[in-house]
Amino acid sequence: VLGISPACCSSRYGLAFLSCYGFFVAYALRVNLSVAMVDMLKNRSSANTSSSVCPHHSNPVPKHNHTASVYDWDSETQGWILGSFFYGYILTQIPGGYFARKYGAKWLFGIGILCTVIFTLLTPVAADLGAGYLIAVRVLEGIGEGVSFPAMHAMWASWAPPLERSRLLTVSYTGAQLGTVVALPLSGQICFYLDWTYVFYIFGAVGLLWFFLWACFVSNNPSSHKRITEAEKTYIMGSLKNELSPTTDYIPWTSILKSMPLWAIVVAHFSYNWTFYTLLTLLPTYMNDILGFSIQQNGMLSALPYLGCWLLALLGGQLADLLREKYLIRTVIVRKAFTIVGMVGPAVFLVAAGYTGCNYVLAVACLSISSSLGGISASGFNINHLDIAPSYAGILLGITNSFATIPGMVGPVIARTLTKSNTIPEWQIVFYISAAINIFGAIFFTIFGKGTVQPWAVQSIQIQ
Repeated sequence: VLGISPACCSSRYGLAFLSCYGFFVAYALRVNLSVAMVDMLKNRSSANTSSSVCPHHSNPVPKHNHTASVYDWDSETQGWILGSFFYGYILTQIPGGYFARKYGAKWLFGIGILCTVIFTLLTPVAADLGAGYLIAVRVLEGIGEGVSFPAMHAMWASWAPPLERSRLLTVSYTGAQLGTVVALPLSGQICFYLDWTYVFYIFGAVGLLWFFLWACFVSNNPSSHKRITEAEKTYIMGSLKNELSPTTDYIPWTSILKSMPLWAIVVAHFSYNWTFYTLLTLLPTYMNDILGFSIQQNGMLSALPYLGCWLLALLGGQLADLLREKYLIRTVIVRKAFTIVGMVGPAVFLVAAGYTGCNYVLAVACLSISSSLGGISASGFNINHLDIAPSYAGILLGITNSFATIPGMVGPVIARTLTKSNTIPEWQIVFYISAAINIFGAIFFTIFGKGTVQPWAVQSIQIQ
């Protein structure tokens, strides 16, 4: 029996924290444009859109003398600029998993995020050249960032001992929500005290620092790591030797694509992301145009929903495993219950938010509760890939994530097209559409989801 190598100062936890920082950078660079956008637009004082629907909550502090350019983009153009990131992101989901296997995940993940950092630093230049250039830069950022989740999945396949998988992966992937929680308020403050261009320069610099640390301290697998202790190397490699080899050449594509439980995850993932991405990209706009919050308050309040989502995702994971371990509740029931709560709950509170009028305390509360409850579904459909086909979890993630990126491409564009005159009834329609899609996803997953390993995922083992 192998002795467990202590977690403290270990290389595998080093990897977990550095990859957490990597996802932090990735998401910070993804959302900073949503806040900066509020300051990048000319106030059209001729029309009545420059004032918000509800009375402004003005700060006594005078507006600083900003030297950065402002642009005259209509709401449709704004939708395309905010959605363009996902057009690149969708392209590299499935290739990301494939290349990580072939060329090693370290440099794929590292260079993917480095590309995003470089294009972020070019954002102000691109915006000056025109909306088309800005859209192109965002697409390229998406291409770089699309490999991050599949590559990290491939990396953990050779780094995470099975019994520590949940803990290590939670640390690693919650960097994404953390990036959102920090970047939204920070971008607001930077826009207020400096100007919007610094949002891109400051986060870009943070990203460059991450790349330097990643290049120096991380390796593809324990055996090629320079500073790992012998004990830890033996422990990790010993714990993984009985696992299904993650490099099986045989991939049962036809069985995968014919699998109904997989399509149940696809539909749930798609529906959940519709609400998630529409809110992620347009919440700052809603806070500014309807509720009348200044850019400084805006980022703070827009971050609240993601703070809740992050907390409930972590707590939900603990609760889900407790129910399965201690109370012996079947996996499939836990997954479906968490999916229903994490999708119907947000739908109800999202619709409610549309009816709060100018009661901004209530509006912010509804939006925050809506997003927080969404975090519960992280233990629902979100990790169901591992229940139905552990050997191919990375590939399944690439497939569902590809479909689940479509809402990021069309959601904001549709929402911006529906809210041309920025009235409360228009936003109510946006909220209704999101809620309906969410409820459909929950019902579909409840009918067709499964919680056990599918026969096609086991067959390949018998062949060998």
